[in-house]
Amino acid sequence: QVQLTESGGGLVRAGDSLRLSCTAPGRTFNGGNMAWFRQAPGKEREFVASIPRTGEFTYYGDSVKGRFTISRDDAKNTVVLQMNTLKPEDTAVYYCAASRTIYRAAHVASQESRYFYWGQGTQVTVSS
Repeated sequence: QVQLTESGGGLVRAGDSLRLSCTAPGRTFNGGNMAWFRQAPGKEREFVASIPRTGEFTYYGDSVKGRFTISRDDAKNTVVLQMNTLKPEDTAVYYCAASRTIYRAAHVASQESRYFYWGQGTQVTVSS
């Protein structure tokens, strides 16, 4: 079974920054898109960001645009989510996901159903 391993979650204050990392096996990491989703208590899973294998585009959910940045470290098979200016509403479990196909259209890359592999999630809590 393919494993995506997330790290970097924690408890921070509003306005702080946090950096999440997700490591995947090489074949999975280079299969298609890598993405982050999040799920807050009582809410549906929400798209956060996605980046294709080729890395030429990045896609973001509206609520995180301008604050979060997704990037790839191909040498380490790692995708990173840099989260700045965190808000209490960013509190959620953050999941790393990988697709088997490259998606270059934002409305497709943001769909949860496009991702085949998922991590266990890492908790991010932002206090006010």
